[in-house]
Amino acid sequence: MVTPPVARGRKRVPAPPPEPPRGKQGWTFLTNHAHVLVCIAAEPDIRGRDIAARVGITERAAQAIVADLVAEGYVIRTREGRRNRYEVRPDSPLRHPVEAGHSAGELLELVGKLHAPRT
Repeated sequence: MVTPPVARGRKRVPAPPPEPPRGKQGWTFLTNHAHVLVCIAAEPDIRGRDIAARVGITERAAQAIVADLVAEGYVIRTREGRRNRYEVRPDSPLRHPVEAGHSAGELLELVGKLHAPRT
């Protein structure tokens, strides 16, 4: 629902957007897959439960998303003892036609979770 502009003095100023109800975040610009990728890029030895907590999803959903990212080649998973270590493949192309020609690395650079190698 669009809130009509509110008259304040002489100028008509649009009303601020409504706050989402408590406990609900509302929509975000990135998908949960992107959020998980950002978490992995920031902390390569992150645990699934920590990914779930940061993204706001269940552990099972986090595991499924990590499995998707591994299966599609965006992330390489290596077992180290009882833990997993992840490596993001920044050259992996983004999947949606709107982002054609852009890579996962560019997305991570945009959100500040990947530093370009110095040359």
